[in-house]
Amino acid sequence: MKRGRIFIVLLLLVGVLGSLVTGASIYVRLLYLSVLLIVGSWVWARLSLSGLTVVRWARSLRANVGDIFDEHFEIDNDNRWPCSWVEVRNEAPIPAASGSRLLTKIGGHQKRSYLARTWLTRRGSFPLGPTRLSSGDPLGLFRASKRFPPSGVLVVLPMLVNVTSFPSPPGLLPGGKVVRQKALGVTPHAAGVREYVPGDPLRRIHWPTTVRRQRLMVKEFDQDPQAEVWLFLDIQQDVQASLEKDEPQARWDGWLLGRKPTFELPPSTLEYGVTIAASLAHYFIRQRRAVGLVAAGQTNIAISADRSVRQEEKILETLAFVKASGNLSLASLVAAQASQLPQGSSVVLITPSVQPELKLAVGDLLRRNLHPVVVLLVADSFGGPKGSDALAESLSATNVPVCRIVCGTDLAAALSGLAANSPYQEMFTWFRPSTR
Repeated sequence: MKRGRIFIVLLLLVGVLGSLVTGASIYVRLLYLSVLLIVGSWVWARLSLSGLTVVRWARSLRANVGDIFDEHFEIDNDNRWPCSWVEVRNEAPIPAASGSRLLTKIGGHQKRSYLARTWLTRRGSFPLGPTRLSSGDPLGLFRASKRFPPSGVLVVLPMLVNVTSFPSPPGLLPGGKVVRQKALGVTPHAAGVREYVPGDPLRRIHWPTTVRRQRLMVKEFDQDPQAEVWLFLDIQQDVQASLEKDEPQARWDGWLLGRKPTFELPPSTLEYGVTIAASLAHYFIRQRRAVGLVAAGQTNIAISADRSVRQEEKILETLAFVKASGNLSLASLVAAQASQLPQGSSVVLITPSVQPELKLAVGDLLRRNLHPVVVLLVADSFGGPKGSDALAESLSATNVPVCRIVCGTDLAAALSGLAANSPYQEMFTWFRPSTR
C-alpha cells in the first residue's frame, strides 16, 4: 500500500511539474493518468465495501470459563463486482478474542464463512461484536471501513470442577416423613389446596378442584424432609487477596484435534471462591438436593433453595457477575440469614477470612441445629494475611469439617476429599476434634 501511494504521488508530481515547465503532452497525460487513478481508486474502495455484510452466530450463548467458544462468521457480498480483499476485525471485548481474518477474492454475490474458536478465560457477559470490515483499492491508496453492531451477548459462567463427594447431613427425618411446615416452593409432598391469591404461580393451580368448586384453587406443599444445602460465599472486599499474574494466553497445541488447553484459575480468592460455589452447586443438584445461595456484594444475593436444573443455571449465572465489592462480613451475613434456614440444613461457608468472628458464625449455626462446613481459602497463599491455619485449628474444636484450599491446589481432589492420594495432601486437611 505504501509503495502504491508513493508511485501515485511521484506520477502526479512529475505530471504537474512537467506540464508547468515544458507543457509537453506526455506530462499532461501523466497528470490525467494520476488523477484518474486517484479517482478510480477512491470509487473502487467505496464500491467494494458497499455490498458487504457480516453475520455472526453460535450454537450456544452460554459457556464456562476454560471452554472453547465456537463462533461462525459469514461474509456476504451482495455486489455484482468482486471484492479484492477485506479485513474482518472482531472488536468484541472477550479476552484474546479470535475471529479476525483477512479474506481475498470474494466474487460478486458470493459468501465466505469460517469458524473462530476462542478460549474463554474470564467470567461475565460479553457482546459478540462490534465487527469492523475494512477494504480498499488494489493500489492501497484509499481504505474504507464499515462497522456492524453486536449480534448477541455471550454469558461466560464460572468454571466447574468435578466434585465426586462432599459431606452433607441426610436430613432431619431419614425415614422420609413429611415435615408439617408449609413450603414456599414446590416439593414432592402435597399438603392440600386453598383458594387462589393474586401472585400465586399459575403452575400451582389444581384444575380438577378448580372446576369442581368453580373458583381458582392452588396446591400447598409441605417442606421436604431432606436437608437443604446453603452456600454462603464471602465476597467482602476487605478480606479478598490475589497475586499478580498476567492474563492467561491460549496454548493452541492440538486444538484442531479437539484437545482443550489446560486452564489455571487466576490466583485470586474471589475466583477460587466463585469456582468452589459453582462446583458445589452443580454437585448437590446432581445429587437431587435443594441448593440455595447467599452472598452480599454490590447487591445482596439470596437465592431460595431448589433442586431443579433451572436452579443450577440461576446460581451459575448469578456467580458469573459476582464482584468483591461488599462491606458486610460473613459473620454478619450468617447472623442475618441463619434464622430463615430450615433446621437440619447444611451450610457451606466459603471464605478467605482470618477473622476470629468466623467462629461466632459457626457457633450460631450449630446452636440453630444447622450443619456448617467451612471451605477456608488460605489467605497467605494468595498474598493475604496469615492466620488461616490457627483459625482452622480453632474450628476443629467445634466438630466442624474444614477444607483448606491453598492457591494452586487441585480443587476437584481437595473438595472431593481425595487429597490423601494426590500431591496436594499437605495442602488439604480435615480438622476433627480429638477422640480422647
